[in-house]
Amino acid sequence: MSFAASVRHLQTLIMSFHPIIVVETVEEPRVQHLINKSTLDLQLPVYEWSIAQGLVRMEGNRYNRWKNEYAPPGASRPAVDENTADPIDALRHIQAIAHRAIYWFKDFSTHFDDPVVTRLFREVAQQFSHNQSTLLISGEQVSLSREIAHEAVYFDMPLPDRDELHKAIVDAVQALRGRIKVKLTPAEMRTLVHTTQGMTLNQTKKVIAYAALEDGHLNADDIGRVLERKMQIIRESGLLDYIPVEKNTAELGGFHGLKQWLAQARTGFSSQAQALNLTPPKGILIVGIQGCGKSLAAKTIAREWQMPLLKLDAGRLYDKYVGGSEKNFRQAVSLAEKMAPAVLWIDEIEKTMGGAQGADTDGGLSRRLFGSFLTWLQEKSQEVFVVATANDISQLPPELLRKGRFDEIFFVDLPDAEERATILSIHLQRHHQAPDQFNLVELVQATEGFSGAEIQQLIVSSLYQSIHQQCALDTALLVQSIKATVPLSVSRREDIQRLRCLATDRFVPVK
Repeated sequence: MSFAASVRHLQTLIMSFHPIIVVETVEEPRVQHLINKSTLDLQLPVYEWSIAQGLVRMEGNRYNRWKNEYAPPGASRPAVDENTADPIDALRHIQAIAHRAIYWFKDFSTHFDDPVVTRLFREVAQQFSHNQSTLLISGEQVSLSREIAHEAVYFDMPLPDRDELHKAIVDAVQALRGRIKVKLTPAEMRTLVHTTQGMTLNQTKKVIAYAALEDGHLNADDIGRVLERKMQIIRESGLLDYIPVEKNTAELGGFHGLKQWLAQARTGFSSQAQALNLTPPKGILIVGIQGCGKSLAAKTIAREWQMPLLKLDAGRLYDKYVGGSEKNFRQAVSLAEKMAPAVLWIDEIEKTMGGAQGADTDGGLSRRLFGSFLTWLQEKSQEVFVVATANDISQLPPELLRKGRFDEIFFVDLPDAEERATILSIHLQRHHQAPDQFNLVELVQATEGFSGAEIQQLIVSSLYQSIHQQCALDTALLVQSIKATVPLSVSRREDIQRLRCLATDRFVPVK
């Protein structure tokens, strides 16, 4: 959603008699800008409240009716309504104000532990539901009591769009005027703006300023520095792992069927497809045996399509607060949309949404996350290609497996002889071993029933053994390690056979 669309959305909420609007964000300057833009056409005065300063007329709004007549010339600090720092005093004060207005309360939800505050807040909200006045509450996490929640509507504050990010970069450069030199072509500037997508305005200004001050220049070389900082910021958010195209070195052996499908699906992002009113592909589900390349496939898709890879780990979504997990999911997919085009990898999706079939041991959380995911997958308009991976399809809700949810569902079996040869060559070369110095035919035969991950680990463990024995790695040493290993196909034979039976005639093989 663009900033202009956000303004229209907030205006609609105000005019449609919503007395309480909740905005969960730490970007208070953006909230202030949004409120000022939204109330300009509505001709409404705006007040803001915090425990530190009480109730004041918000700056930058021409429809605030009063000015501080006692302020010294040139002073820009707004007038404070006396004795309104206390939440109860502030609410009683605005109850007595007859005209329509917007009241922005910062970090107010912490005061709802007081029953008097809760009761008085409800009374004000009931009063406002008749005169189009609005209480807007902001904070990083806003928790409302049940008595208030039914009157409230949540406003999703989107991450900055490209226009906002461009302005933030320009503002940062202007603030450093005389101390840095800017050497960016229009194309490089567009790339820099694209690189900052997914960050807040404050983060963008800091990153740009740091990159420019480091050597006194802001040029194309700084795009890499900004990207590194962006990776760190996304990791710090705790919801997504970020792998840029430049850092993605994944190689996938085999999977010819999947690769052929992806080559065709990629045309869905082309201008020709848009001209025919075709929507880009939504995503794929990859199910199969552990260690056989599902995760590697997600990385390879992002690398082949030259898109950043965003990994959503199921465990990171869960929050101890009611509604916190759903909020984390909304934030994660919102971040993915802001970084589009991108590949969103949801690893082990059955752990996030597997409880949707029946068990309510988590209080229905899996059902709610499952519903949120299906709605987003169906309605998303941004070019975010979803790659979901699953080991245990028996835990997946049947609604997720029906045709139309994903563009295709693929099944990954143990690698065949040709794929094992490719996997052996890839990992030998990765560890600086020449594949032609080994008897690949013998190694391929010996590793029958081994997964790709098991083959990789065999090479790694054999290399450690060769270092310990002070000898070169050879075929005999690898075969020795192979014979000493019990693969998953043996230790979990029944589970693998059950998975194969479920996948037969239901999913498309990746080979």
